[in-house]
Order: sequence, then C-alpha cells, then structure tokens
Amino acid sequence: MRILSTLICFAALATAAPRPELLVSTDWLALHGTDPKVVLLHVGRAKGPYDEGHIPGARFLSFGAFTLAMKDGVSNELPADADLKKAFEAVGVSDDSKVILYGEGSVLLATRAFFTLDYLGHGSSAALLDGGLEKWKAEGKNLAKDTPVVTAGNFTPRPRPELVVGFDGARGLSAAASAGGKGATSLLDVRSGDEFKAGHIPGALNLPWGDSQVGKATPALLPQAELQKLYDKIGVSPDKPVVTYCNSGMQASQSYFTLKLLGYDVRMYDGSFSEWTAKGATVQK
Repeated sequence: MRILSTLICFAALATAAPRPELLVSTDWLALHGTDPKVVLLHVGRAKGPYDEGHIPGARFLSFGAFTLAMKDGVSNELPADADLKKAFEAVGVSDDSKVILYGEGSVLLATRAFFTLDYLGHGSSAALLDGGLEKWKAEGKNLAKDTPVVTAGNFTPRPRPELVVGFDGARGLSAAASAGGKGATSLLDVRSGDEFKAGHIPGALNLPWGDSQVGKATPALLPQAELQKLYDKIGVSPDKPVVTYCNSGMQASQSYFTLKLLGYDVRMYDGSFSEWTAKGATVQK
C-alpha cells in the first residue's frame, strides 16, 4: 500500500542511538540458527538458486510474495496488509520470531524485506545477515539443499504508515529542502552519481547506496564509524530526519536499513524517482 500524504513534519533527533542488533554476523548465525525463535529467510526471486544451496535451516521467501510488481504505474509497491500477513505466516513468522534475512544475488532483496517488516511493526525483531550468503560461502560454511518443514506462524501486523512517504509528502519535503530551512528533513537520493547528475528531486542530497558496502563480492557493511563519516560528509546528520529514495524503492531500502542501523529517524519514499517523473514533477540537474 503506497501512502500519499501532504508535507510531513518529523521531530528532529538530538542524537542518534545506533542499533547494532539489526545486524548479525555469520558466526552468530552459526551459533543461533537453530534457536526455536529464530526464523532464517532466504529472499529470492525464484526458488531455483535456493534449491541449489542455501544456509541450513533457511526458508525460502519469494520476493513476489511481499512486493507488487506494479501498482498505479509504480513498481515494487507494498501489497495489502492482509496479503503481507499471509506471506510471512507462510514461512513461519510469528509475533515472537527473531527474523534473520539474507538476499540472493543482492542484499537489496533482504533490505526490502526488512523495510516491509519494519512497516508491519516487526522491524525491532528483524535483522540482516552481514555479508549475506556470499560471506557464508566465502568462509566455507555448510550449505543445505533440503527444504525444512515449516509450521505456519501467527503474525499480527501493526502497520506503521508513517514510514512510507508518498508523492505529496515527497513534494513537500523537496520544497522545504530546496528552501534550505533550518531543521528540514534530509531528502537522500541513493542512486549512482551519474543518475543523480542526470536528474534528481530538487533539494536532494546524494550518496550511492553501494558506497556503504565493503564491496560487491562481499556485500558486508562498512564499520559503523565509517558509515557515519559518509553521511556526515554530505550533510545528513543525526539531528535531522531523513527520507531515502532511488528509482523504485529497492536501493533506497538498503540505505533505509543502514540509517536505521545508525539510529537515524528514517522514512522511505517508496514510489521514488520513477513515480516522481511519471507525475511530471520538477527535476533538478
């Protein structure tokens, strides 16, 4: 469900309190992966790669189960809350589950799943596997090909629509950011530098999402102190709320997660630049 809103005012944060519990290591997972409350999810677009080898105990979560391919001309939108409830219950998620996520081929699938769980009110009980399947394999840890038997969960969505900024909200934030108002919310474009230069939402700052990772081969996040420096350098400070966007709400979910990890007050413009341009809004170059 895409939330359309007028100008959104967020209370600025005096300080940011990092949330390291949102990220777990491969060693942590090796020790706790069989805990009864841990639900490990392998997020992928198709089940084939999962069947070829996944982290032992992982359940397969289809990307299409929690993301609409297209809605109102915008891709990668949130389905209805009832459909999301069914999707996560089907892979065994319950209200008391600690959900660990890793993606297939890209961390973006996992961060989009995290954003969805955060929207549903379960973000504080979810975490990303740092480095994902790539790091697990690089360390020579075991893979499995069996599909675990899953008992359906009992999951209660507690939607947080304020985390999803719509077009009208983004337009208001753009106007405020362009005016340079003190305490204005930072609007963060996480696409590549070339894409940003070709055209972006007026008033937006730019930090490509991939800059926060160690590298493409091992998509682990940089140390938190280094991440903080990246955001400080472009003027995204802990005392200002921030809204991330990209082209269609995928790359923005990775930066959303990273900022959440650092303790920022963060939202996401889900429709992102594809919706912005489709509605004929002003583009800055």
